[in-house]
Amino acid sequence: MELESVPGIGERTAEQLATLDDPERALRTGDVLTIASAPAISEGRAARLARNAIRQQHDDTDPCLRTERAQSLYDGALELLQEGAVTEYATRRLETIYPSCSRTRIEEVRSFVTQAIDRDPDPAVRSALESVAPLSQPANVTVRDRCLATASPEKHAKASKNVPELSIERVEDTRELSDLARGYSTVIALDESFAGLDLPDGVRVEPDAIERIETVVPERLLVLFGTNQERIRAAMAVHERAGLDRPCSFETLRSALDRLDAEGSIVGDDRLTELTAALDDLEVVVSRAETLANERLRGVMEDRDVTIEGADLLSLAEQGARVERLLERELNDAFEEAIELARSILREHVPLETVTDQTERVFPDDPTFPVARNERALSQLMTELRAAKVQHAAEQKAQLASTLQSFVEPAELMIERALDLDVELAIARFYDRYDCTMPEIVYDGDGDVGVSIEAGRSPLLDLPYEAVESVSYAVSGTAILSGVNSGGKTSLLDLVGLVVILAQMGLPVPASAARIELFDAIYYQEKSQGTLDAGAFEATLRSFGELLDDAGTQLVLVDELESITEPGASATIIAGILDALNDRAATGVFVSHLAAEIRTACEQPVQIDGIQARGLVDGELEVDRTPIKDTIARSTPELIVEKLATDERAPSRSFYTSLLSAFDDNGDPK
Repeated sequence: MELESVPGIGERTAEQLATLDDPERALRTGDVLTIASAPAISEGRAARLARNAIRQQHDDTDPCLRTERAQSLYDGALELLQEGAVTEYATRRLETIYPSCSRTRIEEVRSFVTQAIDRDPDPAVRSALESVAPLSQPANVTVRDRCLATASPEKHAKASKNVPELSIERVEDTRELSDLARGYSTVIALDESFAGLDLPDGVRVEPDAIERIETVVPERLLVLFGTNQERIRAAMAVHERAGLDRPCSFETLRSALDRLDAEGSIVGDDRLTELTAALDDLEVVVSRAETLANERLRGVMEDRDVTIEGADLLSLAEQGARVERLLERELNDAFEEAIELARSILREHVPLETVTDQTERVFPDDPTFPVARNERALSQLMTELRAAKVQHAAEQKAQLASTLQSFVEPAELMIERALDLDVELAIARFYDRYDCTMPEIVYDGDGDVGVSIEAGRSPLLDLPYEAVESVSYAVSGTAILSGVNSGGKTSLLDLVGLVVILAQMGLPVPASAARIELFDAIYYQEKSQGTLDAGAFEATLRSFGELLDDAGTQLVLVDELESITEPGASATIIAGILDALNDRAATGVFVSHLAAEIRTACEQPVQIDGIQARGLVDGELEVDRTPIKDTIARSTPELIVEKLATDERAPSRSFYTSLLSAFDDNGDPK
């Protein structure tokens, strides 16, 4: 499939789709999820492109819906179907199902639907689906503590494209690598030529680093799974509740996700928590150690009586010792105890193997009062803590990323399955909610098939579906549908159109049984709201002329065409259209109050069916919604006259009896 051969795909869109691994497959299969992952393509647009590609694949490029009213019925049917969808993906994917004239396309959808209607629309699954969505690719992930370095322009360009999370530096020699090492905790050299050279700590040579993203930039995977973990967990819940096959170990994946927060940072690692706390609280702990050591030393000094014998004093003086030296000798044990207290407090707080050496440097042996830290040693300790934290975090990130690497494809597959299940469940809900059945479709009819519906109910009526009366109706060839006002003629016309459209979408229909022939064109002329002017009237007649020029099979539904012009002319025009449709073996239903006049004007016999009113009860019509074959329905005026003629309390009953006799057996004036 040439991408630009699909309607709606120009050069720019083709370039966007070319970024996908297999855009042709995605278009052929209606994979809205994959198509929408291309740059700047929304799910709505992806659905339209997929629909166009599917039409092309089945050589189904001519739409079978030929009028606005027919399109409106399809829109209504699609909306009902989409009401059962939970995810935006399923809503859009359902838009790829359209009324088709292609047997292969219809059977393709019917095969999918047959599987879908066996699904159990479990509320627990629906609840889990609410949090399922395609994986969101994180943007602007930036890592500042490491970089890639190379002397090669080609590697620099490749790294810049493939590893946007890191700084990519150009270097010429080890001196420049050493300069970089002073600004980054880790420098990864991509050139083999640096291997074996004397390099500073924090610099390592890895020529294949770009191919090992999970170890070089584990943050990419961690952020991907961290930001998407709600969606992934929901997809796992869908699999569990719906009994779908698991593509991986859910226990291992959940355990890995438990180690990430929503931003992709490591959580729940005791060592990392310990190092972080030690670094954050180091200043407070050192200050506390100083305070307690000085309190201990001050207490000793306050309680101590220092006595120096004359001989000792003379000996020390001859040696040039100061008074502080004399005091130091007398209080040496107290100094040692105070400093050891400070060191022990710091040792308990600092989780490093070198903690003893570090604390001895922070609180040296030199006795001073007050006891004070060595700022340089404290800075070194802080640097060592920070390095230990970075190193441990890097190890944990690399380890977790290595684990998650094997779950990328299973996670994508899980979400894809869950979203596809939502499509199936939307169809299952439609099937159950509207008591549907799979219709029989006759692809190679002899012109005598038409449309047959048993116990059908239209879900498009502005009524609770349970309150809609069922209707059975069949037509082969053409028929005039007569009936009283508000008797359900237009609703029946809508039902016929809806059943045919759903059937040609490959979907179930709201009836106990249905049989249709495959129509190449579905034409529905809705009722005009008033008499048309000459131009609009001419345009209407032209549309019928174009319809009659079509070579394929046709379903023609017309609602009170007589409203567009004078009644006398309307009967003649409708009769001419019916004769032409009969010559073409088309299927048509014309709703009209001029049934008798049209039958008289027709050159060929025409079937007239009537939706009969049983009578008037408290001013309201009681109607049998299922048409009676070969019968012109009684009109509302006749029913009213009949009621008055049989009402013993009505004045001038003879007048009403006389009026009633003016109607013929079909309810029309003689």
